[in-house]
Amino acid sequence: MNLSQFVDFLNSLVWSKALIYLCLLTGLYFSIRMRFFQIRHIKDMVKYLLGGQDSEQGVTSFQAFAMAVAGRVGTGNIAGVATAIAMGGPGAVFWMWAIAFLGAGSAYVESVLAQIYKEERDGQYRGGPAYYIEKGLKMKWYAVAFAVSTVLACGLLLPGVQAYNIGESIKNAFGINPAITGGFVIFLLGLIIFGGVKRIGKAAEVIVPFMAIGYILVSIIIVIVNIKELPHVLALIFKNAFGLDAAFGGLLGSAISWGVKRGVYSNEAGQGTGPMAAAAAEVSHPAKQGLVQAFSVYVDTLFVCSATAFMILITGKYNVHKPGGGFYVENLPGIQYGPAFTQKAVETLFPSFGAAFVAIALFFFAFTTLMAYYYYSETSLAYLINDEKLRKTLINVLRVVLLASAFYGTIRTASFAWALGDLGVGIMAWLNIIAIILLQKPALATLKDYEEQKAKGLDPVFDPKKYGIENADIWNKIVEKYK
Repeated sequence: MNLSQFVDFLNSLVWSKALIYLCLLTGLYFSIRMRFFQIRHIKDMVKYLLGGQDSEQGVTSFQAFAMAVAGRVGTGNIAGVATAIAMGGPGAVFWMWAIAFLGAGSAYVESVLAQIYKEERDGQYRGGPAYYIEKGLKMKWYAVAFAVSTVLACGLLLPGVQAYNIGESIKNAFGINPAITGGFVIFLLGLIIFGGVKRIGKAAEVIVPFMAIGYILVSIIIVIVNIKELPHVLALIFKNAFGLDAAFGGLLGSAISWGVKRGVYSNEAGQGTGPMAAAAAEVSHPAKQGLVQAFSVYVDTLFVCSATAFMILITGKYNVHKPGGGFYVENLPGIQYGPAFTQKAVETLFPSFGAAFVAIALFFFAFTTLMAYYYYSETSLAYLINDEKLRKTLINVLRVVLLASAFYGTIRTASFAWALGDLGVGIMAWLNIIAIILLQKPALATLKDYEEQKAKGLDPVFDPKKYGIENADIWNKIVEKYK
């Protein structure tokens, strides 16, 4: 068994049907427990997104949102959607929507837990699953296991997927050797990650809105031009999602599996990465950042992933593979699934501009995700190492390893890059989802407290003592500040 086969074997264990349904059912459970807050509080989501202030220790709500979206909006939104359609059929898009809507519940819970149990290290707010597992569940070994898995996943396994797709799309558009692209990517990335967390937040704040809005606008134009096809595309998505389309017989399981897998890969709800960005925010109540992070799941999947899906499906620029070999649909003979599907779709309207536009969009999407991966792995390393001198040394080692992983990613094969990425996401998702289910009580209490204070016309301020929440010491300082 070679390395590639071994990674595929591990993926078959990690991404079994158990994880697929765990992701869906956990999101459904939290949505029901919180009375579908993701609909009831959508106005507040937008309000807090644009509000908030930074401090010496923390960043603004918008910067934390931008960092989280930087992690969520990446190659999964272009290449990942194409992969889901190629392997699961058009119905996979519905299951991406489902996991986004339900996953907003998981994203809220993990993000408020990160806020409740955050702490100050090296003059900055740090938090995330490792912190809330140790403080909330009092299981140090479990916390260490998550932190180690995050350092390995975000520092070593995941960067290659982003970098590979940057290199591939640039090669398709401009004919540039991926090795040259890889060198350019790690040069720029090095400038930012050696500048620290504040620089990451400020870079994400500028890049993320620009890249997402431009991409969505182009998709809207393509949909409007092909508006007559829209009813057919919607029917195709819904019929295929529930196995009702005879043309895609036998793809129901694949549609669910690939839709959820690529949905979780893209929006990261329940994966445990978003909470690390959420913990960095300076807010008066954890629920405020929980709502903002739930909204970031919508931005990723309901907006950006949908933009890609509609461009590909409405122009017919896709292939759908049969599980045993061959194709259900082969509209692009000889074209491998990935960014090329989206590039071909945009070229139907902008022949001399499509490939270049998608390559540039994917560059920004994937590049900001690489920035977020560094932040997540640094946060986990900071948790693991208490000695300040050793921590600074190892953070520099981590920076070099991540840059090397990103460079290597630009020149390896697509299937191996995706397999490593899926493995990293799957391991983190298993560890984090079990943790947030066990630790749901304080998370659900934050929403109750927030709603009670809002009903009295107050600007909510969180006091953990009110609910007997232990090990949330930093909130004693924060409460005094806001009082």
